[in-house]
Amino acid sequence: MSARVEHLVTSGTFSLDGGTWDVDNNVWIVGDDDECVIIDAPHDADAIVAQVVGRTVRAILLTHAHDDHIRVVRELADAVQAPIHLHEADRELWDMVFPDREPHHRISDGDSFPVAGASLTALHTPGHSPGSVCFLLEEEGTVFTGDTLFQGGPGATGRSYSDFPTIIESIRTRLLTLPPETVARPGHGDSTSIGEEAPHLEEWIQRGH
Repeated sequence: MSARVEHLVTSGTFSLDGGTWDVDNNVWIVGDDDECVIIDAPHDADAIVAQVVGRTVRAILLTHAHDDHIRVVRELADAVQAPIHLHEADRELWDMVFPDREPHHRISDGDSFPVAGASLTALHTPGHSPGSVCFLLEEEGTVFTGDTLFQGGPGATGRSYSDFPTIIESIRTRLLTLPPETVARPGHGDSTSIGEEAPHLEEWIQRGH
């Protein structure tokens, strides 16, 4: 059995720069009946635990450290006995939520995370945050884009720790170079494909953040 992708949506809030917004977040689970990895840990640890119950969780991979993506990661990690992986460049954002506990491992560009006969590759894609990471599941023709690329454009860059030219460069050089049929599964909203989004790059640049 090859690795499959499971999808869960949880609801809660996102807070930064003094504002708070209601958000729905995607949780992505990659694996088989025996083992899996979890991508992001938003809002509802119990729902995520229920989804992976009975399986060995190899890792919890964080696309970035905004609070809506990491709020329940400590509770989740303790419940499923799995290590937390985060890019070091997002430690300042992590420390706003968890000043008293570090992630277990630092993600570096090109890191590989094997699961269920497949492998996820970390692509450092700064812009939405300094340590934003996408995870490429080449065997299944999919990439988990966090808040770097959505259906219709790049993730928001109007808040602290983000930068529009940086996210455009990340998308141009790390994501739009993937095969056009690659499915992009973001941190919020519907999935899309690299081929659907690539023609719109110049529009996004003209539009700005």
